[in-house]
Amino acid sequence: MTTTLTKQPTASAASQPVSAVGHSDSVVAGRRRTTAVLAFLRTAAAYAGSGLWKAAGILAFLALWELGPTYLASPSTRVFLPPLHEVLAAWGKLFESGIIQVHLAASLTRSVFGFGAALVAGVSLGLLIAWYGRLNSVLSPLLELFRNTAALALLPVFTLLLGIGEESKISIVAYAAFFPVLLNTIAGVKTVDPLLIRAAKSLGLSSLALFRKVILPSAVPTVFTGIRMAGTASILVLIAAEMVGAKAGLGYLIVNAQSSFLIPDMYAGILTVSLLGLAVNFLLVALERHFSRWRTAVGSGA
Repeated sequence: MTTTLTKQPTASAASQPVSAVGHSDSVVAGRRRTTAVLAFLRTAAAYAGSGLWKAAGILAFLALWELGPTYLASPSTRVFLPPLHEVLAAWGKLFESGIIQVHLAASLTRSVFGFGAALVAGVSLGLLIAWYGRLNSVLSPLLELFRNTAALALLPVFTLLLGIGEESKISIVAYAAFFPVLLNTIAGVKTVDPLLIRAAKSLGLSSLALFRKVILPSAVPTVFTGIRMAGTASILVLIAAEMVGAKAGLGYLIVNAQSSFLIPDMYAGILTVSLLGLAVNFLLVALERHFSRWRTAVGSGA
């Protein structure tokens, strides 16, 4: 009996530390999960707050558009400035009938072809002008002359020479988008750090390798600034050209709705143009980040 009584407390005492250790491990794991969840919630709240601050101006504008014509404007003004819900309803009807898709496709086709031609010509000629000084001296006066000539001022010339078809509209878009790309390409190449060029030459790089590995990567941010400006210019000039003479396109939709006194449809076309420009800008910003990854890598490595 005595031996039994002395062994039982020993066994219970040995089992207590094991249970205590398991309990402490579960407590630590629970605290870690709680800390991770709280950190995630704080990060999500910070992103949500930042998004709300960024969207505050747009939300305020949309609220003013919705409430202003109803409560602040006179009935006559409300006819020419309908509230936002009427414009969205008109946009929905145009979308259901397929009209907005047809006009959007026509505008996108013209802008893509014109912008693509301007991009290829502007970057190629800009690199040549910036790299060869004599070519710059010869072409600079002529480029300055055409750069200061508004694209819409030449619209009658393009229409007379190329007709009222697709060629004139694509050409006017290419003309408007060409000069921002060209000038920013020249500026991007000329502003490359000379120390980088000397270091590359001292390493024995050929002219082609120097151009490909040093000049082009350094000029990418400035070139993309011109590309984003050209993207905006291509859409604006195209809409104006479609307002003058076209049978399809967002510009034609806006003018036709205005002349037919379909005011909500007119604002629906304007809203579509704004969303199109915003989408183009986001796309070009994403492309710029893609082609400028080396700058982020250098910054993170430092």
